[in-house]
Amino acid sequence: MTDFGIEKIIPLCKDFGLGLDAQAVERLNLYGNLLLSWNEKINLTAITEPEEVLYKHFYDCLLFFKNVKLEKGASVIDVGTGAGFPGLVLKIARPDIKLTLLDSLNKRINFLNDVIAKLNLEGVTAVHARAEEAGKKSEYRERYDIACARAVASLPVLLEYCMPFVKKGGEFVAMKGPSAKEEMSKSKNALRLLGGGQANIICETLTGNEQRSFITVKKISQTPPKYPRISAKISKQPL
Repeated sequence: MTDFGIEKIIPLCKDFGLGLDAQAVERLNLYGNLLLSWNEKINLTAITEPEEVLYKHFYDCLLFFKNVKLEKGASVIDVGTGAGFPGLVLKIARPDIKLTLLDSLNKRINFLNDVIAKLNLEGVTAVHARAEEAGKKSEYRERYDIACARAVASLPVLLEYCMPFVKKGGEFVAMKGPSAKEEMSKSKNALRLLGGGQANIICETLTGNEQRSFITVKKISQTPPKYPRISAKISKQPL
């Protein structure tokens, strides 16, 4: 079994008030091992070196707590979750949150369900659906305190996929790279149409001088029923 050296990031997390207990450390290690094992069968991540998994996946996701306030028992949906980032890492660190992992590929859902079962995680559901379809369904639409997405698409596109899930007064969080400011400048119309307030950006630096940006958007009004549109329109004609 690979040891991912989780103890190296414990002091870094303490600096912004996040404590990782023994159970969280054990679960992160097991999650990392399941990720590498499944990655030999299906494409989950190009990052496979333990040190890189530690910093570019685990610590990167844990920085969420430095920049976003999650109330106790908050409901979170991770849209286009892929291998479970950031959602599963957030849940491991904060078991109190209620988590929905949404992905369109059933093979990834099978992986996520295996992780959920083997880590004995409660209050987390993996849903096989496209975001533009789930966003129209009453059981998901405007039900979440937080909707998040990690480097899935450009910000105007992400907003249309994700804002419909956020309840009024909740927040959308996009984890982006160095292009975040440019993407924000192209998103004013999407924010206005989808019920978002002003977008805020917080920049972080990972190991190897890699840039990470957190874009946060408060939802100030309901998203009109016509959004999200079908996927082809979202990608070809961003708001």
